[in-house]
Amino acid sequence: MLNNTAKHLYKTPIPSTRKGTVDRQVKSNPRNKLIHGRHRCGKGRNARGIITARHRGGGHKRLYRKIDFRRNQKDISGRIVTIEYDPNRNAYICLIHYGDGEKRYILHPRGAIIGDTIVSGTKVPISMGNALPLSAKLVQFGKGFFEKKEESTSTDMPLGTAIHNIEITRGRGGQLARAAGAVAKLIAKEGKSATLRLPSGEVRLVSQNCLATVGQVGNVGVNQKSLGRAGSKCWLGKRPVVRGVVMNPVDHPHGGGEGKAPIGRKKPTTPWGYPALGRRTRKRKKYSDSFILRRRK
Repeated sequence: MLNNTAKHLYKTPIPSTRKGTVDRQVKSNPRNKLIHGRHRCGKGRNARGIITARHRGGGHKRLYRKIDFRRNQKDISGRIVTIEYDPNRNAYICLIHYGDGEKRYILHPRGAIIGDTIVSGTKVPISMGNALPLSAKLVQFGKGFFEKKEESTSTDMPLGTAIHNIEITRGRGGQLARAAGAVAKLIAKEGKSATLRLPSGEVRLVSQNCLATVGQVGNVGVNQKSLGRAGSKCWLGKRPVVRGVVMNPVDHPHGGGEGKAPIGRKKPTTPWGYPALGRRTRKRKKYSDSFILRRRK
């Protein structure tokens, strides 16, 4: 059974694959010069071997794909050759062949297909996958804005543009809106800063000299994927999550009691006794507080 999201849904009486889904269009075929080994030591443990991040461990061996977050191939057109699976992130990646012979991986923009052309620079059209700074000047073509003509390609990133892979510091590479389905929105420009609404709902200021990629990150339906069995979750390096209410009192503040008992507290807590579910964990007086106009939801 195939649906509109290019997912294959297994219809089998075997419990291990029943209702499991797999993408029928994306495969993994990494290039040797763009990958390297990565020693995943600890898997949730610190240097002493103590668990510091729970529910992590196991998983299949991975090769790290070098992703071009900087997009510093200026004014050189590139063509999308393949769309591949990356085990290190939930978004897909694209292999780009540039006109000068360079080959790089980038995040797959939603809607991009094999054969599409992308380019980075200050004078590039506003189209999916292109990377340009937020401070590009506005030029009018003919009757309306952004009408494609051969005389000039200078464009502006207009307000309301959907963007991803956004830089915080110029030249450091994209750091915001990189997960599958992530998209930010350019809502204002004033002075040397641009105002963005991030996927978390946070509204913050970013320098207009920073680069951003037009469009939304692909693999939007990743949260709707059904793994079908616990072993598939294990391959991803994620271990089971146990509720605190079914533990013993020595293991969790919610544990203990006769039979099925409530947590015995006014509010839920973490395994270490700190308030959970709604407590703000961001540090006070951070340097970036002056750039955040509205905190995330």
